[in-house]
Amino acid sequence: MNPVHIEQLNQWHEEDKHQQIVDALITIPEKDRDYETNNRLGRAYNNLGLYEEALHHFELIAETGQPDPLWHYRVGFALYHLKRYEDAVKALRNADQLNAGDQHTESLLKWSLQKAEKQKREQSRIEAKRKAALESHGTAANQVPLANMSLTDFWEESEYARNSYQSEPPMDDLVISIEEELGYKLPASYITLMKQQNGGIPKNACFPTEEATSWAEDHIAISGIMGIGREKSYSLCGDLGSTFMIEEWGYPDIGVVICDCPSAGHDVVMLDYRACGRDGEPEVIHVDQEDDYEITFLADNFEAFISGLVNEEEYDTSEEDKQAALDKVAHGKFSPLLEELCATITEVEQLEQKIRRICTQIVEEKGHFSFHADELSYVMYDVQFWLYTKSYPDTSREQYLTIYEKMITFGGEFSLGGYAPSFITDWLDRRLQEGRIVQDNGCLHATNSFVEEVVQQLQSA
Repeated sequence: MNPVHIEQLNQWHEEDKHQQIVDALITIPEKDRDYETNNRLGRAYNNLGLYEEALHHFELIAETGQPDPLWHYRVGFALYHLKRYEDAVKALRNADQLNAGDQHTESLLKWSLQKAEKQKREQSRIEAKRKAALESHGTAANQVPLANMSLTDFWEESEYARNSYQSEPPMDDLVISIEEELGYKLPASYITLMKQQNGGIPKNACFPTEEATSWAEDHIAISGIMGIGREKSYSLCGDLGSTFMIEEWGYPDIGVVICDCPSAGHDVVMLDYRACGRDGEPEVIHVDQEDDYEITFLADNFEAFISGLVNEEEYDTSEEDKQAALDKVAHGKFSPLLEELCATITEVEQLEQKIRRICTQIVEEKGHFSFHADELSYVMYDVQFWLYTKSYPDTSREQYLTIYEKMITFGGEFSLGGYAPSFITDWLDRRLQEGRIVQDNGCLHATNSFVEEVVQQLQSA
């Protein structure tokens, strides 16, 4: 490989331009690619999340790669993200034996071992439930749903719940129609609950777990329970319902999303039909998008799930969470993109501190670090747009909505950890309607008066 070529590939790797690495190396015929070329191709595909393609190129050099701990690590990395955890353990153990003490290898090996064990338990549970379902022959069909549970104080009353979740109790023909659209028979206990109130926010919104998730060490939280219908956003067939979460967010097509969570789409609760089939009694699981759609078992059935919900006061860590958020916005390292954008600004002195002060106000008001549709969140949307389009003036709407999450949402210690894209599109549409942002030849620009407004807000922070 040409040394200049290697230099360029190294630079692209450091700049996270992995597609350019693929584009450059894929032009070399496969028969002419050496060990280094295929290794770099595999690494680039790994970094693009194309793990099957990565494995293909690693397999082409498997014989030469046996004494190379880095080759084994990269193979293990791909297998881990393909959820082939037992195979990942084998590859990573080889890497660890060849280069003992490497921190990255040891961490990934530890995670692979944990997930392999969890995967075995899940497979055993599913097989046991399938066997039990075959043996029972529907003996539980005559049980009265929710007979031992009082629903008089189950739901939280609020305008938001009525507007986003709650519909009229479903008639039988609607239930059948929704089941046909989803392709699954809904549990009798769920239908019974929805006929009492069709969707909403329960007063008890936490469920204990034996394993840690992205939400907490010992529980998950839900924002609401989706109703049977199509009209409300958070109904099973609504615009933010089960089909949307599976088709647009990539959640596994193994059942029905029934609860959204406070992460604004980054984790959900689902009815899982893998063990029982489409007409059986599904388990209830938590699915974590932030951890490669990791599945955590919650309850044997929907009735057990809602019976097991507990009040958030049992897990009240609000003060600790607020302090952690304050520490984050005060001292957390900016993402590489946000650092780059701030470095070009001369209009505002001590810009980083100004941004931190605004975000501190957000945490003080909310108790956590998140942007929604409130006034201070809009200030931060405005600031990010000005910073980015000042450095990259030829930015289209699509490009901006794609790059947005790399500034503060993800990518550094100073980050939100999640967001709802609709908040950003709503903000942008509003600014376009107001004429503060204009679109010219497909590119978005802040007007001079809007720039002055944003600069003034920062200077006064």
